[in-house]
Amino acid sequence: MNNALFRFRRPENEHSMSYAPGCPERALLREAIKQIESETAEIPLVIGGEEVYTGDTGRVVMPHDHAHTLAVYHKAGAKEMERAIKAATAAHERWAATPWTERAAISLKIAELVDKKYRYLLNAATMLGQSKTVWQAEIEAASETIDYFRFTVHCMDELYGDQPASEEGVINSLEYRPLEGFVYAVTPFNFTAIAANLPMAPVIMGNTVVWKPATTSLLSSWYLMKIFMEAGVPAGVLNFMPGPGSVGSRVVLNHKELAGIHFTGSTQVFNSLWRGVAENLNKYVSYPRLVGETGGKDFLVMHASADAKAVAAALMRGAFEYQGQKCSATSRAYIPASRWDELNAELGAMLAETRTGDPRDFRNFVCAVIDEASFDNCMDYINYAKNSPDAEILYGGAGDKNVGYFVQPTVIKTTDPHFRSMEEEIFGPILTVYVYDDARWTETLRLCDETSPYGLTGSVFAADRAAIEEAKSLLRYAAGNFYINDKTTAASVGLQPFGGSRASGTNDKAGTRLNLSRWVSPRTIKENLLPPRDFKYPYMMED
Repeated sequence: MNNALFRFRRPENEHSMSYAPGCPERALLREAIKQIESETAEIPLVIGGEEVYTGDTGRVVMPHDHAHTLAVYHKAGAKEMERAIKAATAAHERWAATPWTERAAISLKIAELVDKKYRYLLNAATMLGQSKTVWQAEIEAASETIDYFRFTVHCMDELYGDQPASEEGVINSLEYRPLEGFVYAVTPFNFTAIAANLPMAPVIMGNTVVWKPATTSLLSSWYLMKIFMEAGVPAGVLNFMPGPGSVGSRVVLNHKELAGIHFTGSTQVFNSLWRGVAENLNKYVSYPRLVGETGGKDFLVMHASADAKAVAAALMRGAFEYQGQKCSATSRAYIPASRWDELNAELGAMLAETRTGDPRDFRNFVCAVIDEASFDNCMDYINYAKNSPDAEILYGGAGDKNVGYFVQPTVIKTTDPHFRSMEEEIFGPILTVYVYDDARWTETLRLCDETSPYGLTGSVFAADRAAIEEAKSLLRYAAGNFYINDKTTAASVGLQPFGGSRASGTNDKAGTRLNLSRWVSPRTIKENLLPPRDFKYPYMMED
């Protein structure tokens, strides 16, 4: 029996590789791309450690070349979901009793496998299956995934080490039990790292999980599942269930053993899951934990004292990297009238240098949106702006889906601060700008706070410290991640814990103790070393 007291110190964040011309990682990545594009993977379900082929299949395609099939996947139906829940329930007792250091070792091994063995394949799968540039894939599919699994172990160390004091004759302790039942993890298409963390954070805390990955990012999710199994995740602990979300959710929400939902996706879908839990509340063994990161309508507010070139660069990266398909993407900007011409010139010059196309061409900054539905949605907003007297298209405004789902980086200028594209989440490469009167700085901050139902990310650009402090105060609840003189995207694990409130989710900050604590149910244990043998207290004695 190993009775060592393990301590896992805070790790360093993973260094992201540059993939600059001539470097070895650039050549290795190109080899991985060639391997993946030359194959057509077959993706099964994994239930209780067994690969399941249902025969009801769908295709995974390249968004930038949708005639190219990367994989064929098998869909889970209601019967398979019931089987997965049964497998998760059967595995619960043994996994919950597994020492936390063994679970920590699996987490650290996953990080090592991604770092040393699968980095280029995982990046290539993300680039081809989700149409990400090499840099966008590297910073999250590789670096952020590695950070999640290393920081999770450190946060486990902190959480389990948080114990109550003991007094003379008494030993007090807290046992951090896994939840009683299974956890349902629903992951999005846009971040491979989120697809890795959502199912595995509960797993590492001793829970068993039924995982519903997004169908549009199944190739990278399948690589993740194979990595998890190679790292030693036992059969039944994590069950991989691609297929229609509506089918799976109906089964899950109706099951008495549902203990929690870990979700990233649209606000509407999370609301429907929450309603489903409420409608079935009397069926459950315990109240399910609901943890969700949802939508965003993220803002940049420029003060008259700001650096226009820095603002333009932040808008370019915040609004158009990964085609604006980040819940943190900058999609509305408030620009002072006195600085508009200067900013517009800087923004126009940068957009003129921007290339849109296939991620296999490393010169491209913008690639394709994820699928046809996303393309059509983007074009609907663009056409609405074209036909509105309250808006004009300054840059972009075109799209082409013949080969891939390409939407040009588009900037809309509106005279209406409540214009449709200023208020609604689009999830595409579309930025809407409202130019305000410099004298209405405070009023504009309040307008920004009240315009959107979301509260995810936002930034203020200013050199004036008083303006920065006022923005921090008035926009206190407008963003769970607030940036000063920086873009609204690219939060890092352990440095800027991510999440927001209002309609943007439960703000449980993935990659921190705040999130991990949601997947345990503490039990207080008190041991009295010498219990009293009489019921009477001293005050009851005669004078």
